[in-house]
Amino acid sequence: MITVVATREPYPETRVALTPDVCRSLTKAGHRIIVESGAGGAAGHPDAQYQEAGAEVVPVVPLSEIDVLAHVLPLTEERIRELKPGALTIGMAGPHEVDRVTRLAEAEITAMSFERLPRTSRAQSMDALSSQALAAGYRAVLEAAFRLPRFFPLAMTAAGTVPPAKVVVLGIGVAGLQAIATAKRLGATVSANDIRPSSAEEARSVGATFIDVGLGSDEGAGTGGYARTLGQDAATRQREALAPHIADADVLITTAAVPGRPAPRLVTAEMVQAMRPGSVAVDLAAPTGGNIEGSRPGEDVKVPSTRGDGDVTIVGVASAPSDLPADASRLFAKNVENVVKLIASNGAVVIDFGDDIVDGMTITHDGVNRLAQPKEA
Repeated sequence: MITVVATREPYPETRVALTPDVCRSLTKAGHRIIVESGAGGAAGHPDAQYQEAGAEVVPVVPLSEIDVLAHVLPLTEERIRELKPGALTIGMAGPHEVDRVTRLAEAEITAMSFERLPRTSRAQSMDALSSQALAAGYRAVLEAAFRLPRFFPLAMTAAGTVPPAKVVVLGIGVAGLQAIATAKRLGATVSANDIRPSSAEEARSVGATFIDVGLGSDEGAGTGGYARTLGQDAATRQREALAPHIADADVLITTAAVPGRPAPRLVTAEMVQAMRPGSVAVDLAAPTGGNIEGSRPGEDVKVPSTRGDGDVTIVGVASAPSDLPADASRLFAKNVENVVKLIASNGAVVIDFGDDIVDGMTITHDGVNRLAQPKEA
């Protein structure tokens, strides 16, 4: 029997790593589940639901005794110190934060990082980056719709016709595709761009017009299905090609990210100022430096438009999935459950580095920082 624990996430995080449905599934599989009291409250799951699902709800979790800790945010230094040597953690681990990974290794914690999950068909059910990006893309469009002083859809009335809003989406990953689909459902016309060669067909598949900025097929493709950071010349060409499309848009949504690096700067202050007064630009990458110059996490920034009296609003989203904690937690918890099922064998945790998912996700084990170790050829 494996003991799996979920605790309250640090404020202001609203998601929870285990939901009652997942607790029920794991207890039926023979595992012991412990949930800290109040952990699921912000996501709509009171303690009673966890108890009904077979979990133990406790006021203080005995972290020094548990086998597996499921978490949403990267662990604090205090939380790392509380865990016993040999404990396993599953969550967003911040693998590119060298000091945190070093502390995990020194504490002899086996840390499995969703950020390091291989992007393969077999790993899709465990892909927390994608599940949370889905929530982010949806939320980004709602943030824009709340602030835009006009309709999204076409409206034909006796008083005249209201044209649909024009939306531009930059970045056609999971978040971008969901943003496109949501904007289309609200009735907007949508154009989109991404530097990866495969993105054009993906954009068209959900109803967007692809913006071709003339980059070569080898300039934007990275490894594992991700984009790569553009060189300075290519980035300049991209911005110049995007500028007229952004200027013509009512809404701009940016979702571009490169794992482990600051967000690429796609939109300059001048490009934002060239938008019409009342336009809205939503930056999902604000926490990692921002795709849009001037965006700040958790803030609305007003930028004077050069096209008349009025401002363009830049919305720096701090954590879009946290604004949708019920469904974001539902998806995240299923990702956790599928990882637990992968590593559980005969009532024990088995770390098999012959499995590509386990090998990719595990960043520390037995006191070793695996990210600092050279991979065997």
